Amino acid sequence: MTPAGVLLTGGASRRLGLDKATLVVAGEGLADHAARVLGAVCGPIVEVGPGITGLPVCRENPVGSGPLAALVAGATALGTAASAGVVLLACDLPAVEEQLVRLVALWPGGSTVVPVAGGRRQPVCARYGKAALDEAIVALASGERSLRGLLGRIDHDLLDESIWSAVAPLDVFSDIDTPADLARVRRGDDAGAGRVEQ
Repeated sequence: MTPAGVLLTGGASRRLGLDKATLVVAGEGLADHAARVLGAVCGPIVEVGPGITGLPVCRENPVGSGPLAALVAGATALGTAASAGVVLLACDLPAVEEQLVRLVALWPGGSTVVPVAGGRRQPVCARYGKAALDEAIVALASGERSLRGLLGRIDHDLLDESIWSAVAPLDVFSDIDTPADLARVRRGDDAGAGRVEQ
């Protein structure tokens, strides 16, 4: 069964100083790119954020309380559609394309699947099964705020580079969190990799 999708666009972008969700790369807003990629594989989809993409929208409670709260808000808004699990995708991963999302969404292993890059789990491009979503509610109520903390409480499969690199470049999880990250993307633009606008 195809999982639903939860798109994160509500980050505060404090370190970047700009609303990353509205940055344009190669003629497409980051949030719109993520919505398109997620929508090619998953459904239904909900945006957790200010409503940038035209998707149905909800917000975490309180607003700005982080990606674990956003995952819970999105899964709650999806209702029974989340019973097959959800693929969570942050909007600030401009190199993530449909092939990687499809691999994560349809991976035949455990119900929760998390890619690993450089030895680090990538919880904002991952599939969360029903048991994980239930535990996310419990974890949030107990004061947990991070997705990494949630992963410490649940069983999950890890997809290392030897698996996902067949469908994505090794730098696919490079995100845009800081001015240095933005400068890196702009250097890529100078090499023809994509135009970034504010």
